[in-house]
Amino acid sequence: MSRGRVVVVGSGIGGLTCALRLAHAGRDVVLVEAAGTPGGKVRQIHIGDHALDAGPTVFTMRWVFEELLADCGHDLSGLLPMQPARVLGRHAWANGPNKHNDPATLDLFADVQATADAIGTFAGAAEAHNYLNFTRRSRQVYQALEKPYVRGARPTPWSLVRRAGWRGLPGLARISPFTTLWQSLGQQFQTHHMRQLFGRYATYCGSSPYLAPATLMLIAHVEQDGLWLVDGGMHRVAQLLADLFTAAGGRIRYRTKALNIQQRSGRVVGVQVKTPDGETEHIPASSVVFNGDVGALTAGLLGPGLMPPQAGRVPRSLSALTWCQVGVAQGFPLIRHNVFFSNDYKAEFEQLSHGHHAPDRPTVYVCALDRGDEPATAPPAPERFLCLVNAPPNGDTTGWQPHSYAPSQSEAWALMSRCGLSLAAPPEAQVVTTPRDFARLFPGTGGALYGRPSHGWLSSFQRSGARTAIDGLYLAGGSVHPGPGMPMAALSGRQAALSVLEDGR
Repeated sequence: MSRGRVVVVGSGIGGLTCALRLAHAGRDVVLVEAAGTPGGKVRQIHIGDHALDAGPTVFTMRWVFEELLADCGHDLSGLLPMQPARVLGRHAWANGPNKHNDPATLDLFADVQATADAIGTFAGAAEAHNYLNFTRRSRQVYQALEKPYVRGARPTPWSLVRRAGWRGLPGLARISPFTTLWQSLGQQFQTHHMRQLFGRYATYCGSSPYLAPATLMLIAHVEQDGLWLVDGGMHRVAQLLADLFTAAGGRIRYRTKALNIQQRSGRVVGVQVKTPDGETEHIPASSVVFNGDVGALTAGLLGPGLMPPQAGRVPRSLSALTWCQVGVAQGFPLIRHNVFFSNDYKAEFEQLSHGHHAPDRPTVYVCALDRGDEPATAPPAPERFLCLVNAPPNGDTTGWQPHSYAPSQSEAWALMSRCGLSLAAPPEAQVVTTPRDFARLFPGTGGALYGRPSHGWLSSFQRSGARTAIDGLYLAGGSVHPGPGMPMAALSGRQAALSVLEDGR
C-alpha cells in the first residue's frame, strides 16, 4: 500500500499530537484548521490587550507530554516552563459544616497529609481519616486502569481483563464500575461537603456524579500526582506542539475549513476544503485523521457514509456557560483554581439533565489566570478571570440569549458574594460564551464539550477507537478513546498516529 499524504482535520491537542508524531516519522502531513490559531478547545479570547485562556486550565498527567515529545526527540522541560502547584484548588461554601453554617473554605494540597490536616480542621478527624483511605483507593483504581485502559487501544470489558492479566484482576475488582460515584462517596465520607467536593471530579469529563461510575475517583489521584501551572498559560501547550510540527516539516493551513472527507470505493482519497479566500480546493490524501467530535461524522456534516448514523438522540456530556473578563477582585483570597459550591448539588444536576438553561443555583469555577497557588502572589488589578458554570448541551436547539442566562449569572455572582468575593468588570471587558457558541465552534456537538458522558459502566467502552470502517480514515480527540481532557486527547492523537503507521498508510 502506498504511503502518501496524511491530512489531519483540526488542530486540537489530539490533532496536533498526531500530526507531530507522523511528521517526525517522515510523513507528508498537512493540518487544516478552521480557526486562525491552533488548539481547538485550548483556545484564547482577547479582551483589549489581554489574552485569556478560555478552555482547559488544568495541566495534569505531565508524563503523557514528556513521552510524546521524547518520542520526537524533544525534552518537555526545556521547551515548556511550568511550576508544580502546592495548592491544587480552593473550595468555598456559603454554608459550611459547622453548626452555625458560616461560610467556609477548604484547600486541597499536593501534599496528602497537608490535605488530611486541612480536612480535619474543616470537617473533623473522622473525615480526615476517610480522606486518607479515599486517596489510597483512588490510587489503586488509577493503577489498575493506566496500562490496560488509559495507554491501550480501544478496549472492551474482556480485553481490559486480558490486558490486566491475572496479577491485575484484584485491582480491576476494586474499580467499582457498577456503583455510581455519588454512592461510593456516600460510603467513604460522612459529610455532604466532602461528597460534593470529590463528586465534582465527574464534571471533569462532562458527567454527573449521580450517574457516573465510581471509577472516576481516579481523577483525584491524577491531580494528586501532579498539577502544574504553565508559564504563559495553557494555550502555550498548543502553540508549542504546532511549532514543533512545522519544524518537523509539517504544514498548517489556518482559516481553512474542511467541508468534505472524500472517499472512493470505501477508501479515503482526500479532503475538500474552503480556503481563506472563499475558494473550494481538493487536498489529495491517502489517510485522513479527523480531530473533531465524532458526532459531526455520524451526522454527515463532512459527507455521507463516514460513520454509521446513530439511532435516536446520542447522550451528550455537559456544556458550559463561561465569562472571560478583565476586572477587579476583592475580599476572597483567590488562588489560581477556585470553586464555589451550590448548596443544592442534586437540584443542580437535575436541572442540567432536564432543564433548558444553566441551573438556577450553579456551582461556579473561577480561574484567576494571573495568580499562583497562594494569595500572596495576587497581581495588581485589573486581573484576568475565567468564570464557568455547567450548562446543558442544547446549543443547537436553544437560543441562549442574555435574558435566558441572566438568572444563573446573578445567582453565581450572589454565591461568590456570600462566600466573600466581589468580582467586578465593565461590560466591555467581558466575553460570554454559551452552549450555542460552543455548538458553532465545535460542529456536531450541540455544545457538549466532552463527547459522550461517562454514565453507566459501559460508557467508557462506547467511545470510538482510532480506526474506522473506512479505509484510511482515523479519529483523534476528546470524543474518542481514551476520553476528554488534554492528556487523554494527546493519547488519542498518539494512538491515531501509530495506527496510520502500523497500517502502512
